Amino acid sequence: MELRNLKTFQVVAEHLNMTKAAKILRYTQPTITTQIQVLERELDQTLFTRVGKKTFLTPAGKKLKGYADKILDIVDDLKRDMEEINGPSGSLTIAASEYYCINHLSLLLSSYRKLHPQVSLKLLPCNSLDVIQKVLNSEANIGIIACDCESSIIEKRLLDEERAVLVVASEIYKKHTREEIFSNYPFLAYHENCSFDGLIEQCFTELNYRPVSTIECGGSDETIRRAVLNQTGIALLGENVIKEELSNGKLVPLHYSNQSIKTHFIYLNNKSDGLTVNSFADLLKDAWHVINEQ
Repeated sequence: MELRNLKTFQVVAEHLNMTKAAKILRYTQPTITTQIQVLERELDQTLFTRVGKKTFLTPAGKKLKGYADKILDIVDDLKRDMEEINGPSGSLTIAASEYYCINHLSLLLSSYRKLHPQVSLKLLPCNSLDVIQKVLNSEANIGIIACDCESSIIEKRLLDEERAVLVVASEIYKKHTREEIFSNYPFLAYHENCSFDGLIEQCFTELNYRPVSTIECGGSDETIRRAVLNQTGIALLGENVIKEELSNGKLVPLHYSNQSIKTHFIYLNNKSDGLTVNSFADLLKDAWHVINEQ
């Protein structure tokens, strides 16, 4: 019995969806089907059944799922123990927003490189929803997100929590009342289907406000921050992103949302690169608040 077939079965059994399993494992769907069929022939048992459009585990499938989890846990433990002999190695890819890449990870990667020069490092700037997908697809070992992630195969650890603040340039605030600002200036939004959509909608509800118009500025905090400073409109941003501008008065808060922004780092559980991931995660947890305070 091949371990890769057992791993494929585990993922299919977890999600009960061949297409989703194929995307997670980066296999074609026929490959997934073939691997499951090989297992069924080896065990002389049917592992999955369909009722209508839904897939279910058979009694044999449920028993195999329990054994597969135990076996693959032992294999992961073995790989981690072997890795510990030589320390972190291989490559490490971190996916995060442009803001985190510039203000946090550029410094952290430099420190990590000095500790573990044998590890090859790569940064992938992208928005939070894309970060989750890249971690699920194993395109990134670690991701940093500012949104929810409920996948059962992803570990999530809190790094920071900050207030979300609706802001406007001080030059606009000096010349107009709040009502005039809300009535005459557009809201500067991220791209459609952004991870902040729920937070933005919550803020609008709290204010009983609907933008007179919206300008989509892409997925970059930096782009929106500059647009607000250039008096293009108003925007909802994390307090850490604009703490200097709030301190020196270049940006003025119009409203602090009741819902905070939570920053997490994420990674796939039961990964064979656990030692390398954990070594970076330890540095991430220790240094994140120090960098925020600089």
